[in-house]
Amino acid sequence: MLAHSTLNGAPLCVATAEVAIRDLVRTQYLKRVMIDDIQKLVASHFNVSRADILSSRRTFNVVRPRQIAMYLSKTLTLRSLPEIGRRFGGRDHTTVLHAVRKIEDLASKDQGLGQVIELLKRMLNEQ
Repeated sequence: MLAHSTLNGAPLCVATAEVAIRDLVRTQYLKRVMIDDIQKLVASHFNVSRADILSSRRTFNVVRPRQIAMYLSKTLTLRSLPEIGRRFGGRDHTTVLHAVRKIEDLASKDQGLGQVIELLKRMLNEQ
């Protein structure tokens, strides 16, 4: 940190230290994940449109990605269940809660789904 401060002519402070070690220490708090980003990434990954995820369609190929996006929204953002529901086409907070519980249960039983969710989390944190 001292070398970085000296080479850049910056004062030795917390901000300079963060810049100096940013690439050495990776935490999931480096980037704030947004619900819109989650919706776009999940829609792209599962080959559905973002409009489908926000729609009232209940076909399996739309419901599962929607539930995964709701789960990721709850686990990666600080948004409340009602706020997440509003961002997913005006759904009730209990719908979001059901999606979160459903995906937690499925991911614990289905290793493939668990790996997909971890991949999506990594992609969101690296964007």
